[in-house]
Amino acid sequence: MGKRLKHLTLDDTKCMIKVNGVRLIERALSQLARFHLSRTILVIGYKGERLRKFVGDSWDGMKIDYVVNPIYDKTNNIYSLALAADEMSKDDTLLLESDLIFEDAILEKAIKDPHPNVACVDAFQSWMDGTCVTIDEHNLIKRFVPKKDFVYEDIPSYYKTVNIYKFSKNFAKNDYIPFLRAYAQALGLNEYYEQVLRVVTLLDKPLMYALPLKGEKWYEIDDLQDLDIAESMFCPPESQIERLASRFGGYWRYPGLKDYCYLVSPYFPGHRLSAELKNSFDVLLESYPSGQRVNALLAAKTFGVGTDQIIVGNGAAELIQAFMESVLGDVGFVYPTFEEYPNRLATERRIVFTPSSDNGFRYSSQNLIAYFSANPTSTLVLVNPDNPSGNFLGHEEVLSLVKWTGDRGMRLLVDESFADFASDSYSLLDESFLTNNAHVIVIKSISKSYGVPGLRLGILATGDSELLNRVKSRLSIWNVNSFGEFFLQICEKYNDEYRQGCAQLKDERKRFVELLKRIRFLSVFPSEANFVLCKVLPPFSAKALTVRLWVDNQILIKDCSAKKGFDGSQFIRIAIHDQKDNDCLLEALEKLQ
Repeated sequence: MGKRLKHLTLDDTKCMIKVNGVRLIERALSQLARFHLSRTILVIGYKGERLRKFVGDSWDGMKIDYVVNPIYDKTNNIYSLALAADEMSKDDTLLLESDLIFEDAILEKAIKDPHPNVACVDAFQSWMDGTCVTIDEHNLIKRFVPKKDFVYEDIPSYYKTVNIYKFSKNFAKNDYIPFLRAYAQALGLNEYYEQVLRVVTLLDKPLMYALPLKGEKWYEIDDLQDLDIAESMFCPPESQIERLASRFGGYWRYPGLKDYCYLVSPYFPGHRLSAELKNSFDVLLESYPSGQRVNALLAAKTFGVGTDQIIVGNGAAELIQAFMESVLGDVGFVYPTFEEYPNRLATERRIVFTPSSDNGFRYSSQNLIAYFSANPTSTLVLVNPDNPSGNFLGHEEVLSLVKWTGDRGMRLLVDESFADFASDSYSLLDESFLTNNAHVIVIKSISKSYGVPGLRLGILATGDSELLNRVKSRLSIWNVNSFGEFFLQICEKYNDEYRQGCAQLKDERKRFVELLKRIRFLSVFPSEANFVLCKVLPPFSAKALTVRLWVDNQILIKDCSAKKGFDGSQFIRIAIHDQKDNDCLLEALEKLQ
């Protein structure tokens, strides 16, 4: 009945919902018809006659028969399958559930597999739910694990059933169907047919084998979020990339995806910090976090500023929004930039300096002083190192901007989200500096620097108490959760590991950039951040390269050509991962030369 799909199944059964304009049943029947099967049997119940009218008695030349479950609302799939048991005993059978979307290759593998009885399975991922199995070294299914017996510590040994099975006629007639009927009679009709398979695997003779998938796509659609994910998985590659980008994360739901878009430290946190977080998971989950005042105390201790100079945000994005809503007058930006800043301001209030793309958007403090002297603003925003160019202004250059803006009565916001990755890293986060330069505001994304984006943490620090209070007034009392607060509480203990992680990133960046320069269709620009900006040369465009890496390798990189400030020029941004992941990307790029 698909009640979790809400309005989509008020007048239609589940398999009639559309994924990118094509109904699930249309797609599945067309896939089955390509294998020249003798017939397909649909077990129907809810809105069954509507489905029968839509499908008819044949599909692409394949005969369609029907079995009706008149008490579909009082039974589960064990009864629906029992109604079709006699049909299963006549032929070898493929058994599919109708809320699946899958690639043709899965059916082909199942049909060609030499074992007569197989269950398609996939290595368990965090987004999966439902019946799992364990298998031996020969892919023989040892055990069916129902949801109620699921043990999270055993996840590495679990395979999720895809709900596509192949049964031989003899297995169905002599083993499965007798157990199916006996199980239904003994335990009732509101059970699942996987329970019968669980019983069958306990027999002495080996009967059921697993067919592990190797990256083939499939998804089970139970609710509206499942539908949204399925539509992003089963659409043309260009649309897949757009849909993934529009999700702004949550990529753990996409098995095999290798993300080189989002910018996160690959070398921190380490095992010890993660273990401490895990050890406190239960108490943190069940406890309210502290309010802003306490989190400010924790952040002040960690970053060496006064307790009245800092606030903690639900990621830097929350603080950026609150700050941009608090400033008056025009604001200066360097394009291209992290667009969270200008997007929070009316277009007419943006004063934009765009360096030349010929040298990868490099610029100096003197370039900024010259431009904004001629085009005055009330505030200047400096992302340092800049995103996406990786351009970095050294300490003396930034101090010259501090003096210049102070002399002119301007505010200077410096975003230090990537500053710890710079070769000659430094920070303006210092209590006396902020006190003596109250016009300076520092924002830092802890998510990016410390590699904990799931915690959503950022800080804003300034010696301007009036501004700080205005920003603070726009935040809720509990804007940081207990896990984020606990991270602030313990992270100072791991400063040595953090510095070591930053040093590892710098070393790997140097190696990675030198190897990237060997790719003939890329012009690689220097970077002081944990990403690299590259100009894409013929025969590729930025979009074509992005699509090719996605189609061939499930690698996601950032196509910057549509980003403001690039004016359609062909650039990509690549996040720096650890050596193993970077070598994977390099190998994929080398194959395209």
